[in-house]
Amino acid sequence: MPNPVPCAIVIFGASGDLAQLKLIPAVYELCREKLVSDKFVLVGYARSKEKKDGTPLTDDQYRKDCYDAIKKHARRQPIDESVWKRMEKNIYYVSGAYDSAEDHARLATKLKELDKSHETGGNRLFYISTPPEVFEGIITRLGERLKSKADTSSGFERIIIEKPFGRDLQTAKHLNAVLHQYFEEQQVFRIDHYLGKETVQNLLVMRFANSIFEPIWNYKYIDHVQITVSETLSADDRAGYYDKSGATRDMIQNHMFQLMALVAMEPPAALDSISIRDEKVKVYKSVRQMEARLTDTHAIRGQYGPGQYKDKTGMKPTPGYTKARGVAPGSRTETFSAIKLFIDNWRWSGMPFYLRTGKCLPEKLSEIVVRFRSPPLTLFQKKSDAVYPNDLVIRVQPEEGISWRLNAKVPGGQMAIKSVALDFLYKTTFKAEPPEAYERLLYDSLLGDQTLFIRGDEAEAAWQVIDPIEEAWAKSSTPPQQYAPNTWGPKAAMDLIELDGRRWLHSSADDEPIVACSL
Repeated sequence: MPNPVPCAIVIFGASGDLAQLKLIPAVYELCREKLVSDKFVLVGYARSKEKKDGTPLTDDQYRKDCYDAIKKHARRQPIDESVWKRMEKNIYYVSGAYDSAEDHARLATKLKELDKSHETGGNRLFYISTPPEVFEGIITRLGERLKSKADTSSGFERIIIEKPFGRDLQTAKHLNAVLHQYFEEQQVFRIDHYLGKETVQNLLVMRFANSIFEPIWNYKYIDHVQITVSETLSADDRAGYYDKSGATRDMIQNHMFQLMALVAMEPPAALDSISIRDEKVKVYKSVRQMEARLTDTHAIRGQYGPGQYKDKTGMKPTPGYTKARGVAPGSRTETFSAIKLFIDNWRWSGMPFYLRTGKCLPEKLSEIVVRFRSPPLTLFQKKSDAVYPNDLVIRVQPEEGISWRLNAKVPGGQMAIKSVALDFLYKTTFKAEPPEAYERLLYDSLLGDQTLFIRGDEAEAAWQVIDPIEEAWAKSSTPPQQYAPNTWGPKAAMDLIELDGRRWLHSSADDEPIVACSL
């Protein structure tokens, strides 16, 4: 694997949860694998000048905080102290306001000093890991410094932006305009951590490196596609943020649409960032726009009520979403969303894609189910029975892998058929744990490879699909349907698929019935 050049990595929002849980441990893992240059620095930037206990946030204190984060959250434990020693001397901290020209000038001065002391060559990777309301201020101040004579570095400048990228088409276009005022598109890395997961990347290999799939990868042989991203936790602890977003904006417009695009896209001309992202944009532009009259039946939204949900320690009570702190009175923000979409092109004409996501569901799960059409009803069944259709189940989390469900005869004298699974798991097949998504994405951004990042027109095309649904919900007199915690959402979500003669696959571990057949 190519080694990145020397670089200064600047994390805005350095004291936040994402930085502590994911980003800093990811940098450590890259150092452990020697996938960052020895001549790198990590600069944390945040508003905090001191910790909650009053301890001043100095370089040394921030290094201690980084060590604690790595010791607690690094993928491989125990940590390698020799790796930490090499990393520790390259960590620094700067406090300042996100939209302050004066504070950004201090950051620029610090980076120039580090260019000399660590030979980073003027290369900059800015990671914006902050609430979305401060994105524009950070981008503007960075852009002003980079475009002015105050920063004469000759190295590259790249900027990584966390989701959400806007909250609708209009705000996404505005944010793109701000970015492009100062940065070229090849400098911008809009991150979606799902694209860094091994199984998601393996979708391209599975589809285009195995000739058995391409001839049948269309509506003639596939009955429908299900995409499920379910969470067992509630939104109670971050309801103030969540109430401004909701399940559809928070999960479907980005994570789930990325999965859908990789399943539905045409073969790219090459495995490069331009070709792959061109095909993903075509998918979004081919999605049939949902008419307002169809939202009550094709776009289901729900809110969890009072009850018990699962967390790491067991069952935990919730008063219900509308009673959580920070939720606006009478809020109609959905904590569950299930949508039926159609992609109007030759490959998928008339074949539905079902997407669902929610909080307080029975299982933490991210998976794609490609359900093939049932075989002709002529041989192995009575007239009242049906042989179970074949499923290709692509599990993104918690256990990354692929399961191929086939029908097989049950041993014995009777002709009985049961659905069996041919399973492939990364851990057992490759005898190694897949790297964290942020490790791969940080590494690619250091190399300048944008393949696993979202292009500006791609983000806008995804919002073009979601906006009509959100607008129809805003005008609708129908509120979100209540559902009990630790269930699979409101009844209407079941009706969404069952009225089409189909059903949700709740888990790739479901035990399918044995079908007894007459010969």
